[in-house]
Amino acid sequence: MKALLLTEYKKLELTDMPIPEIGPEEVLVRVRACGICGSDVHGFDGSTGRRIPPVVMGHEASGIITQAGSAVQGFAEGDRVAFDSMISCGKCRFCRKGQSNLCDNRQVLGVSCGEYRRHGAFAEYVAVPQHIVYKLPDTLSFEHAAMIEPVSVAVHAVNITPVVLGDTALVVGTGMIGLLTIQAVRLKGCAKIIAVDLEDHKLAVALENGADLVVNPTKTDPVQFVLDNTGGRGADIAFEAVGATEPIRTCIMAVRKGGTVTLIGNIRPSIDLPLQPVVTREIRLQGSCASNADYPECIALMGAGRINVAPMMTAKAPLADGPMWFDRLYAHEPNLMKIVLEP
Repeated sequence: MKALLLTEYKKLELTDMPIPEIGPEEVLVRVRACGICGSDVHGFDGSTGRRIPPVVMGHEASGIITQAGSAVQGFAEGDRVAFDSMISCGKCRFCRKGQSNLCDNRQVLGVSCGEYRRHGAFAEYVAVPQHIVYKLPDTLSFEHAAMIEPVSVAVHAVNITPVVLGDTALVVGTGMIGLLTIQAVRLKGCAKIIAVDLEDHKLAVALENGADLVVNPTKTDPVQFVLDNTGGRGADIAFEAVGATEPIRTCIMAVRKGGTVTLIGNIRPSIDLPLQPVVTREIRLQGSCASNADYPECIALMGAGRINVAPMMTAKAPLADGPMWFDRLYAHEPNLMKIVLEP
């Protein structure tokens, strides 16, 4: 099969690799679409330490089952499917408590971090265990189904955040996950959503995706902007979708007393935290990791058109064009959002 292999940092090659063999509880999926995630781009140069070459990256994918293992139940050849990016063991304490995203033995498709190497879906075929596979409705295209994984990250973050009907929400960072978080938190009943980003074109897309107000910190103090638009109280909840000091500080300072800040972004291993405002204003600060059994909800919302990913799709391209698109994304070319490769 053809696969896009990271042979060394910043170097991708379209190469021939063996079709994966499947175990009794696995299915072989003919990949029809696989999105380039920001984590793939960050791993492209080795900065995250989670894409150690050689590795086939890619975890936002959909396709058709071409083979099912002998113990597989509920799936058959020809089924249109998507699958989670994270493979949980199902046996550890966290899995048994229903917290599979915190699995002690979890692996992520397309990740090579020293502890394990799990080739991903920038390839014609990928093998995945049946317990992370989900059937797709006919109304959902393969390219849109490749977005279920990032949608699930946003939906999970909203699901673990205490949202009350009529709340004001702040979303800092309007990249892919931020935009999806805006849509998800709107569905939970927020009356006002304020979005923050450094790029005006992203803020324009945020308005199209459900934000009521937007602010660019290079032009206006975002904390004061939020206070001015909440009667001086602050937002009830805040979502940080970047993973850096200043965006996190903005969330903490702009949320009301007793409010909740949910951290989704993860591009920095450490940040400077304004501790005293968190303590003295009794802010609930929590992380949100991947997703946890959120796929069925996401598939239903996307299939019904309640979450719309179409405005975020920049281009779809053959696998052979992958290196070019990685170079363009890595160079931070303006106005690029989701690129979907079609093996």
